[in-house]
Amino acid sequence: MRLKIVLFVFLIGAANFVIGQETISINRLTEEVNFDGIPDESVKKAGSKFAFIMHAPDFGENPTEESEVFLGYDNDYFWVCANLFYSDPAKIVSTSKKRDEESENTDLFGILLDTYNDNENALAFFTTPAGQRIDYSVSNDAQMGPDYGSVTNYTWNTFWDVKTVKHDKGWSVEMRIPFSSLRFQVVNNKVQMGMILNRTIRHCYETDTYPAIDRKYGHMAAFKPSLAASIQFEKIKESKPVYISPYVITGIDKAYELNSSGTAYEKIDGEGTSNVGVDAKLSLTSNLTMDLSVNTDFAQVEADDEIVNLTRYSIFYPEKRMFFQERASIFNFKLNGSGNLFYSRRIGMDENGVPVPILGGARLTGRVGKWDMGFMDMQTRKKDDLDPENFSVLRVRKQVINSNSYVGAMLTSRIGSLNNYYSYGLDGIFKVIGDDYLQVSIAQTTDSLGNNLRFSQEPTFFRVNWEHRNIEGFSYNASYFGIGNNFDPQVGFLMQNGIRGGDVQLQYGWIPGPDSKLFNYSISLNYNQNNRVADNSIESRVIGPRFSIQTKSGWYYNISVNNNTQGVDRNFFLSKNVEIPVGEYNYYNTMMMFNTPMYKPLAIVINVSAGEFYDGKSFSGSLQPVCNLSESIQLTGYYNYDHVVFPSRNQEMNAHIGRIKLLYMYNTKLSVSSFIQYNSLNNITVTNFRLRFNPKEGNDLYLVYNETRPTSGFFDEGIAPVNFLNRLLQIKYIHTFRL
Repeated sequence: MRLKIVLFVFLIGAANFVIGQETISINRLTEEVNFDGIPDESVKKAGSKFAFIMHAPDFGENPTEESEVFLGYDNDYFWVCANLFYSDPAKIVSTSKKRDEESENTDLFGILLDTYNDNENALAFFTTPAGQRIDYSVSNDAQMGPDYGSVTNYTWNTFWDVKTVKHDKGWSVEMRIPFSSLRFQVVNNKVQMGMILNRTIRHCYETDTYPAIDRKYGHMAAFKPSLAASIQFEKIKESKPVYISPYVITGIDKAYELNSSGTAYEKIDGEGTSNVGVDAKLSLTSNLTMDLSVNTDFAQVEADDEIVNLTRYSIFYPEKRMFFQERASIFNFKLNGSGNLFYSRRIGMDENGVPVPILGGARLTGRVGKWDMGFMDMQTRKKDDLDPENFSVLRVRKQVINSNSYVGAMLTSRIGSLNNYYSYGLDGIFKVIGDDYLQVSIAQTTDSLGNNLRFSQEPTFFRVNWEHRNIEGFSYNASYFGIGNNFDPQVGFLMQNGIRGGDVQLQYGWIPGPDSKLFNYSISLNYNQNNRVADNSIESRVIGPRFSIQTKSGWYYNISVNNNTQGVDRNFFLSKNVEIPVGEYNYYNTMMMFNTPMYKPLAIVINVSAGEFYDGKSFSGSLQPVCNLSESIQLTGYYNYDHVVFPSRNQEMNAHIGRIKLLYMYNTKLSVSSFIQYNSLNNITVTNFRLRFNPKEGNDLYLVYNETRPTSGFFDEGIAPVNFLNRLLQIKYIHTFRL
């Protein structure tokens, strides 16, 4: 049966309007810039100068340290230059040289550019006194919360350069960002963007910004595109570079697998792994980019962290593969919780996270007229019992009513030799008044033959959410949703279908004045309930208060007490010998998180959860130390212990996860990282070693070693043990040519 899908996008109001602010013209440079890390006289003389205002800990105050920032541009580059002074240069904090370090313990300077001026997405370019290149994308207006997931994507990379110089007055920086690395729209020979300048001074736990940004908008306020200043460039020379990145990979892969009778592990002889492929990036216009890939490979991607799952639901793992990162936020279509109508890890991975070979594909992102759009098509190869499949997704969005409101549509497909799955949906986010936002979404899926029931609730998802975005004073977040029994997004992620429910969070927050040692504190009441669609019986309910407090020196603590109700409709296992039977359970538990200042040479994060658990008791605790030995050496650890006991059923589970990571950075171009993970529940250890040499963006040499070894208790009685389950040694080289 042919699939008939009608996707319509409605506009609210007769005309769009933007509550504007004064647009700042960035000056064009008239002389060539000497790129050496010290702000060039030509930039200081002809560029536009900006002054910082304290964002935190005390909004509106004069910054503790002086800064000079100059912006300018020429035909090819946007220049971001700064002198960052210190009253005592010995107080400079610089603890890493790693590319894209997600660090809270080093001094930072950078710029965020909302290149499409959409008040929701931005590209960030940051550096440290050591000259690191840190670039990432920001999505969802940097709005944090349990329903949003991460709003920063550090896997995104582009072509740009930075140089820094330390001196007796502090440090200086020059960034050279090619316009060809940005995506923007030209209107009447002018380009308008949103811009936020950001400096972090760790010794006094201070963040300074331009423009002035009130910290009442939360932890990520200094990164919110909707609060950016408006800047303008004139007569930018349009560039359409083509980047071709062939790669070659070789190595050895050895593994043992359990035979079909389940009586022994048999060796799979390693014949060696050699492969070639190519990726390409084409700038079709200044605001439209196409990525192409043939024989796509992700050998250099870091392994996922081991996790113990104490729930009935699947675990969401973030996407780390570079090909899927360009304007990834455009493909976001939120379902409930961490669910999404499109989840790129469905492509090139089986249900256990094992790679499936990708023949190739194409990816188109950017803006056409007033529409943001994204399109992707990928083809996998046959692997063992898995047939080849084609995955596609089309996403469009348009700004309506005001600069913070959008409507959009999405269509996905997963087509194989036996199955044809489709998903489609409409969504919108509307800034209603002040800091209040309304979000609405509806989606449907088809069956395995591509048939759909458009007017049935069974294959349908809907969600309505109203949120007041503010951490000072009274705020709230309320939503109601429904997921039909047959709603199954085969190219998405969904924890569970066949439920409906809602959640409410009421919060009151305080931001003390300059004389207080407290940064902020708040108290909230959280309520969440889900019921099964089939019989309206309870699936889960959680209600309880939460208190959090943060000091200006970086200490943080929160605690919550929860009443839980869980309705288990089918038995499920926590481990081989621990089972939760069918029934309705009501219990209380307490959760606590604590961390020391992250900018110190030694920082610690502690999480604890304890109390009742179904018809038993549980304790979970994790300890995560971060030790910055120098700019070149970083050591992190992680230990998690889960203890669950059910005395009435004489069942008990103890699970340990340990992880140690060592990072050595010879300089900003050469680094070596290694980690070992232990999971007692699966009785395995996972070892990873990765050397990366990155002389310039697009040219990379990787040496990767992965090994999974069984530990005591892995093998069932009567099965002869083996020393390892798999070993992989690979060398990969990527070289990028610009045409």
